[in-house]
Order: sequence, then C-alpha cells, then structure tokens
Amino acid sequence: MKELARLNKYLLKYKAYLLLGILFTVLSNIFAIIPAQLVRYSIDYVVENFAFFNLFEGFSIQENFRDAFLLFVILFGAYIIFMSFVRGFFLFLVRQTIIAMSRHIEFDMKNEIYDHYQKLPLSFYRKNSTGDLMARITEDVSRVRMYLGPAIMYGVNLLVLFPLVIGVMLSINVELTLYALIPLPILSLSIYFVNNLINERSEKIQKSLSGLSTFVQEAFSGIRVLKAFVREEDMGRKFADASEDYKVKSIRLTKVNSLFYPLIMALIGLSTILTIYIGGKEVIEGAIGYGVIAEFILYVNMLTWPVTALGWVTSIIQRAAASQARINEFMETETDIISVKKIKPPIVGEIKFENVSFIYPDSGIKALDNVSFSVGEGETLAIIGTTGSGKSTIANLVTRMYDVNTGQILIDGQDIKDYDIEYLRGQMGYVPQDVFLFSDSIGNNIAFGLDETEMERVSAAAKDADVYDNIVDFPKGFETKLGERGITLSGGQKQRVSIARAIAREPKIVLLDDCLSAVDTKTENAILNSLAKVMKGRTSLIISHRVSSAKLADKIIVLDDGKIVEEGTHKSLLAKKGVYQELYEKQSQQPAETL
Repeated sequence: MKELARLNKYLLKYKAYLLLGILFTVLSNIFAIIPAQLVRYSIDYVVENFAFFNLFEGFSIQENFRDAFLLFVILFGAYIIFMSFVRGFFLFLVRQTIIAMSRHIEFDMKNEIYDHYQKLPLSFYRKNSTGDLMARITEDVSRVRMYLGPAIMYGVNLLVLFPLVIGVMLSINVELTLYALIPLPILSLSIYFVNNLINERSEKIQKSLSGLSTFVQEAFSGIRVLKAFVREEDMGRKFADASEDYKVKSIRLTKVNSLFYPLIMALIGLSTILTIYIGGKEVIEGAIGYGVIAEFILYVNMLTWPVTALGWVTSIIQRAAASQARINEFMETETDIISVKKIKPPIVGEIKFENVSFIYPDSGIKALDNVSFSVGEGETLAIIGTTGSGKSTIANLVTRMYDVNTGQILIDGQDIKDYDIEYLRGQMGYVPQDVFLFSDSIGNNIAFGLDETEMERVSAAAKDADVYDNIVDFPKGFETKLGERGITLSGGQKQRVSIARAIAREPKIVLLDDCLSAVDTKTENAILNSLAKVMKGRTSLIISHRVSSAKLADKIIVLDDGKIVEEGTHKSLLAKKGVYQELYEKQSQQPAETL
C-alpha cells in the first residue's frame, strides 16, 4: 500500500463521491437484509397459518380465511419486490459515485502523467522506449483505476455487509451461522489463488500477442524487402511458431478459467447443504422455524459474491500496486533542464558559445570539446562537418534540449539558463534533421507553432519554403491529410513543410539542422534562395554536412570530432586548402580553383 499512498490526494479531491458511495453502500445493504427477513416472516406465516387453515376445512369461514391469508402473502411479496427495487436504486447510485470517481481520477492521472512526460528532458526519451511510456499511461493507469473503482467498491461493500449480515445471523442462531460460514473463507482463498493464476497466464498471453503483432507489423511494413529476398516461406514458418506459442498459452488460460465457476458453485452448494442440514435439525428440535433456513440461504448467497470478490480484490490491489510503482518511477524522475531566473526580455538573436563541452549522459559520448564561436544579430552561421562531428548537438544545446557540461552559452549576452524555457524556445524556429509531421492536414502542420491557424502566414511560409506549388497541386490543397509521420509526402516535401512550420512563427533565431539532406541540388538552391529573404534580420544557424548549404552564411565553422578545426568565410576557407576545401572538392567533384 506504500506505492498506492500516492493516490490519497485524488481520494481527498473526490471525497464527496467516496463518502456518498459509502453511504449508498450502507443503504443498499440494509435494503438487501430486509427482504431476507420478510421471506422468513412470510414462510413462517404460511407454515403456521396453513395448519390453522386446514382446521376449518368444510366450513364457510375457511373461504374468508383463505382470502385474508392470500392478501398477507401478496403484501409480503409486494414488500420484497419494493425493497429489491430500492436496493437496486442505491446500487445504481453506488456505481454512479465510486465508479464515476475512479473515472475522474483516471482522467486526472493520465493528464498529470502526460504533462510530466512533456517536462522531462530529451535524455529521458533516449533511455526509455515509446512502448514503455505508452504502457504506463494506458495499461498501468487502467490497473490503478481498477483499485480506485471496483476494488474500493467491493471492499467497502464487504466491510459493510459482513457486520450487518453476520450480526443478524448470530442474533438468530449462533450454531447455524458458524456452519453456514465455514466454506466462505475456503472460497475466498481458492479464488485468490485461481485469480493469480489467471492474471499470470493473461500477462503471458499479452506478451505473446504483443510479440505476434510486432512480428506481423514488421513483416507487412517491410514487405518489399521480404519479397525481394524471397523470404515468404521462412517468415511463414516463424509466424506459425509465434501463433503456436500464443495458442498454447491461450489454452492454458482456458483450463484455469474452467475452474473458476465450478469452484464457486461447489463451495456455495456446500454452504447451502450445511445450512439446510443443520437448520433442519434445529427445526425438528423446535429451536427455529422453517423461515430461518430460507433466510440463512439468502444470507449465504448475499455473502458469497463479497467473499469471492475478496480474493479478486486482493489480486487487483497487488496488480495496482505494481503498476503504481511503475508510474511512480517516472513521476519521481525530475528534469534537470530548469530556468534559474525565468526572464523574458525581447530577444535580438546574438548567440555566443564560450568553451562549451558536452557529453551525452546516456551514451557517455563526448560530442563537443571546448567549442567557442559567436553569431551576431541577424547573421547567418553555417556549421559544417561529417557525421558524428557534433553539429546537431549545437542545435540541441541552443534549444536547451540538453545543458552544457562545462562552458557557457549566451544569448544577447545573457546566460541561456536564465531565460524562461518556453519563452526561449518560442523565439526559435527549429527544423530537425529527422523530420516529424503529424497525422493532420498540411495546413495544420505548418501552423503547429502558432496559437491560431492564420492562413496568410501559413501560405507565406509555404512559399518561402518552396513547397506552396506542391501543396496547391493536391486536390484538397492545404486541407490534404497526411498519413502517419507524413508518409503521404516525398522526403523533400516533408523537409520543406518542416521548414515552413519553423518560419511560420516568425522566429528571431532560425535553426536548420541538416534539413536539406533529402532534396536534390536544384530544390536545395530554390529553398536556399527563398530562405535568403526569410533569414534577413534573423540570426540563423545552418547545420549541414553539405558544403553547398553554406553559401548563404556570413561565416562558417568546420567541426571534426567535436572540435572546431576551421573557421572563416567560404573564400577564406577554400584559400586555406584544409578540411573545408577537401569536403568542397569531394562534394562538387571538381577542383575548387575552377569554381
């Protein structure tokens, strides 16, 4: 229960639902006991008066006696039906309070977890898989809701019903009560163990099904590769093996499930037999009436489900505790990307790196080593280097996805850590290397960074990114729906839409992280010519492994293994005949002197 203690704040928030649920549970159980007592009175009334009725056989008064006799029986029946309806009404209210409370808490928990996820740094997502993150916000929260809803509801019902029913039973006949209750603890323990087996085997089935689904998804996603390498038969055998594993585990679960209801019915039957046997002896001895046996059978049936639920509830609590422990693990993870002063001054765009070094916390790779450079207001800096040289790390540090290990990053002369994080990122237009588009319309994707969709700004951004003509050629234009991760578009179109999304918000600082890698030279030139207008008056960082992308830059730095090896303008770097000139010649396939 230590892990579940975190949920107490939600129970306190929705205490009105919980208290009303407890009240309605008490009332529903009172109206469950009254009909059982009415059954005892009606049976005793019938038995006692039937013998008296037979005494008047052959006399006219017997007819009057019968009418009165039937009237009382009908009244007893009407009372029992009325009490059952009243109990049903309160049971409805129990679910409308306690179960509704669990749904409210589920909603709050999912929102809290999602909000917390968004605050966690990028390093957190590099260490944890998307599937694990989703499992904790869906499956684990659902298991916790079962504790907050059904487990609390049936637990409260058990705590209320047991004292009421057993108190009434003991007040009628102690010996009969003890015999009637003997099978119930055995029933609860049996259900507990059977339910644990069911849960254990269900989880194995879920894992098997998850593996089967992943296998099928990968097979169909990579169908071209599968066909090209003629592996259909081999994949068919692997699928058959995975299906066989799922079938075997499903049959094992079915065998355990087949024990559930026979076990319940057997132990209920045993309790009923004991009640009738011991009660019959008591009736013969004249200690109790016939109605007591019927009343006790009703009480035993009333207690059967709560006792059965005890084992089930215990299992739910155990699973909920395990799930809440997993949720707590992430909720207790704090972000180290915090703002010290949360300042929000107007940003001009001057960027300065002072002896910056950075090591990725998850891999231990040193990405930058004592890097220093500056970019003036409205200037464009190109950062060139081969794969793994540390180019994208600079973009991650400027946007504060990570913080530097040593050194300092200044924006307009102010430490980047002093700025309010959301405000700082809101002043930047970032085009990542790995383009991600949402399964939404093209217009909404471009307007993603805007508070409201302004079609004029969306259209202007699309023109600047040289993707406007492509969009209007689609039958639905900007309303064209994109598939998952923008699969509807080509690689070049996706990158240009991503550029349009970045510049639509009219940022002070523009970061282009190798965003032209999927376009041809002609398209690259067209986009760069368009961006030349966009970047005027804005500080821009063009990160690329292509030397051709650097032609708009006021100055260029060349990175190699996390260090700046060359710095200057295009002409000065070619004149040095160093790393930049070597890259230029390799990529242009002609000597630099002829260009």
